Amino acid sequence: MAERLDQPKGKRTSLRERILPRRRNDDSFGRASEGIARFMGTPRFLVYMTIFCVVWLVWNTWGPESLRFDSVAIGFTLLTLMLSLQASYSAPLILLAQNRQDDRDRVSAEQDRQRAERNLADTEFLAREMAALRIALGEVATRDFVRSELRNLLEEIEAGREAAERDAAGREAAERGADGAAVDRAAREAALRDLTGDSEG
Repeated sequence: MAERLDQPKGKRTSLRERILPRRRNDDSFGRASEGIARFMGTPRFLVYMTIFCVVWLVWNTWGPESLRFDSVAIGFTLLTLMLSLQASYSAPLILLAQNRQDDRDRVSAEQDRQRAERNLADTEFLAREMAALRIALGEVATRDFVRSELRNLLEEIEAGREAAERDAAGREAAERGADGAAVDRAAREAALRDLTGDSEG
């Protein structure tokens, strides 16, 4: 069937991608290899392997001759082959699991570095903000400063009131003195008139 020209050309997939879809199989195989490598590093695996080897050796040494499948005479060649095969597969599986762990550690280290950079930037920002607040608070009047200014103002008001009261008292005394002097003058004038009137009479 001829390809249509009014539709975009589809992505060509290779034979390998058709047989083995890449990313999904890589992840599942990597997880399986990590599980196997993790199990091989446990004491349980050592116990199972020891039990397997002991049973193999006992069966092929003292078991019925017709049912033995690995000969003692040729040095348990089949067991040696199986253990070599197991070692040859376990080493790449362990290396694959280690590579995946290295990748995870690299990503985790990168995330830790980015988090540390963000924390440093936040700390520097907070330090700058606190310095700006300290400078702004240095220009703001504090409670003690306002109290001292109000106290000085009250003292000035009291001093002005006392001066005004002294001035008013001085004026009253002066007015009283002026009134007394006028009365004395009027009394003297009246006395003089009386004296002059008597002398004329």
